[in-house]
Amino acid sequence: MSNEFLAYCSEAGIQRQLTVAYSPQQNGVVERKNRTVIEMAKSMLHEKSLPYEFWAEAVHTAVYLLNRCPSKSLKKMTPFEAYTGRKPGIAHLKVFGCLCHVLIPSVLRHKLEENSHKCIFVGYGLCEKGYRLYDPKTRKIILSRDVYFDEEASWKWENPSNADVRMPMPDGNQGTAETEQRVLDEQSQFLDTQMQMEEEIAPQGEEMLDETQRFDHTPHKWRSINDIMTQCNMCIVEPDSFEEADLDESWRSAMEAEFEMIEKNNTWKLVDRPFDKPVIGVKWVYKVKLNLDGTVQKNKARLVAKGYSQKPGIDYNETFAPVARLDTIRTLIALAAQKEWNLFQLDVKSAFLNGILKEEVYVEQPQGYVQESKETKVYRLNKALYGLKQAPRAWYDEIDAYFNTAGFKKSLSEATLYIKTSDTSGIIIVSLYVDDIIYTGSCPKMLEEFKQDMMQHYEMTDLGLLHHFLGMGVEQTDKHIFIHQKKYAMKILEKFGMRDCKSVAIPLVVNEKLCREDGSEAADENEFRQIVGSLLYLTATRPDVMFASSLLARFMHNPSKKHMGTAKRVLRYIQGTLDFGIEFAKGKTATLIGYCDSDWAGSEDDMRSTSGYAFTLGSGMFSWASIKQNTVALSTAEAEYVSAAEATSQAKWLRFVLEDFGEEQ
Repeated sequence: MSNEFLAYCSEAGIQRQLTVAYSPQQNGVVERKNRTVIEMAKSMLHEKSLPYEFWAEAVHTAVYLLNRCPSKSLKKMTPFEAYTGRKPGIAHLKVFGCLCHVLIPSVLRHKLEENSHKCIFVGYGLCEKGYRLYDPKTRKIILSRDVYFDEEASWKWENPSNADVRMPMPDGNQGTAETEQRVLDEQSQFLDTQMQMEEEIAPQGEEMLDETQRFDHTPHKWRSINDIMTQCNMCIVEPDSFEEADLDESWRSAMEAEFEMIEKNNTWKLVDRPFDKPVIGVKWVYKVKLNLDGTVQKNKARLVAKGYSQKPGIDYNETFAPVARLDTIRTLIALAAQKEWNLFQLDVKSAFLNGILKEEVYVEQPQGYVQESKETKVYRLNKALYGLKQAPRAWYDEIDAYFNTAGFKKSLSEATLYIKTSDTSGIIIVSLYVDDIIYTGSCPKMLEEFKQDMMQHYEMTDLGLLHHFLGMGVEQTDKHIFIHQKKYAMKILEKFGMRDCKSVAIPLVVNEKLCREDGSEAADENEFRQIVGSLLYLTATRPDVMFASSLLARFMHNPSKKHMGTAKRVLRYIQGTLDFGIEFAKGKTATLIGYCDSDWAGSEDDMRSTSGYAFTLGSGMFSWASIKQNTVALSTAEAEYVSAAEATSQAKWLRFVLEDFGEEQ
C-alpha cells in the first residue's frame, strides 16, 4: 500500500479496516468481483487457446470490458458513463486473442517488403488510443492503431490441438442465399475433416465412444462464440427480387412448387398475344412462414398478378368475398368445448388458383419460366391468379358451390359458415376464412369423410388438431380449450421497445379522461396508429383491453403525448398479462348469458356515451364489444337503453348462429 494512499486516507479521515488473514469472506463484494474478472480472463484465454503467460493482459481486458457494461447498481448505466458523463463507444471492441495484421510504417520497411505482419490482439492501450498487440516473432508487446483484425482466426501455437480454426463468414458483396449455402458446405466439409482427424490421432488401444458419450453436453450459454456466429448466418431472409431468390436452392424449390401447382390446376393456357386486350404483368413474392413458436415452417413463393393495372367494368366486376367473423370462430370454439368435440384444421394450397374466372384475362410469362422460342406468347387465365381483383370472389364462388353440392347448408347469419346434419350420424360444422378451414362435429366418421372428400377436390394440407389460427394460439386438452395471443403480444412489446418495461395492474388510470385538445405536445402519429392497430387486433382474445383500445382509437388523427402515454400504459399492462386468454371449460351447460352496461357522457369532446356488452356460453366469454354511441344520451337511463339495444341486437344474431348449430336458446 503506497504512502500516497495512506496520506490521502489520513487527510480524508478514512479509517482503514483490515481483514483477518485467510478470511476472504470478510470482503465478499471485492472477492466476488475478483472472481468475475478471473472467470472472464480465463474464458478469453481458453477461447483462443492462449498460454497462461497472457493472464495479466486478459485481466486488464476483462476490467476494460466490465467498465463498459451496464451495471444493475448504477440503474443499467455503465461505470464509464457514470464517471465521465458520456456513453462509451463499443465499435472498437475486438475478440481477445484473435489474429491481426498490423501495418509496418513506411519508414521502417523496404519498398518490396510486406506492408504488415501477423500479431495477436491482447488488449487496449492504457493511456494511448491504440491496440496492444503481441508479436510472436519478437515476443514483445507493441502498440498500434492501424490494425486489420481477423476475429475468427487463432494463432497456431506449438500444441497441435490449438490449430487455427476459422469459421467461414459471408462477404458483404455476396448474395445472402449464396453465402448461406457456402457456409453450410464449408461447415460440413470442416466437420468431416475434423472427425477424420479425431479418428487418426486417437490412441490405438482406446475404445470407440458411443454416440451418447460423443454428444456435446456443454450448456448453451457456455458454447463457443463460433457456433453462435454460424447460427446468426442462418437468419431468416426474404428475397426482394427473383435474381436474389434464384441464388438459393430452397427458394428455387418453392418457385418450382408454385409453378407446378399452377400447371396442375390448369390455371392458364399459352396463347398468342392479343391486340385488343390488355396483358397484365406478374411478379414473384416471397414469404417465410413461421410456426407458433417462431420456428420456420417453410419458404413460400407466390406468383401474383399486378392487379393494380386492372380497370373496373373491363377487367373485373364483382370483387367482394366474405370471411368468417371472429365472433363466429369463438362461438364455434365455445360450442366445441361445451360438446367436448375436437377442432380440426385444413389449409387449401394456392386456394385462389381454384377460382374459375368469368372474364377474359391475359398475363405475361413469369420471370424464370419464359419458354424458349415462345417469348412473345402470353397466358390466358382459365382460373384466378393471386393479385387479381376478382380472385377472392372467384375462390369464394368455387368453394361455396362445393359445399352446396356436398350437402351442406349455408348459415343465413354467416356467409362462411356451413352445417351438415344427419339423422343417424350427427352434425358437422365448417367455418371458412379464405383458405383456412376449421371444422368440428359429433361424428368422427363424418369428419373423416369430409376431410377425404375435400382432399380429393382440392390440394389440401391436413393440419390436424387446431392449434394456430389467424395469429391465435389454440390449446386443446381433455378439460378445456384455451385461446391466446401470447406470441403476438410479445411481438408488439418488442416492436415498440417495451419488452423490458415495468408492468402495471390495470390498463387505464381510474376515472382518466382523454380529449382531443389536452394542451400537450403532438406525438408521432404513425407510431400511435401502429400501437392502437396492434391493440385492436389483440382484442381477438383479450376483452380486458377492449375498452382501452377503442378509447385510444378515437384519437388516431393528431394524437398528443398524453394519448401516447396512455397507449404505452396499456402496453405495460400487457407486459404483466402475457399469459392471459380465454378458457372454455369442457362439458359445461351451453346457456347463452349476456351482460351490458354504459357510462354517461364519457366523451369530453362530444358528450356521447360508451356502450359495452359481453356474452358467455358455458364458461368462457366469446363475444364482446365496447362501442361509442351514435347519439347524445340526455340521461343515464337513455344511455342504458341504447346499450341494451345494441346488446340485444348482438344476442339475437348469436341466437341465430346457435340455432344453425342445433342449439336452441
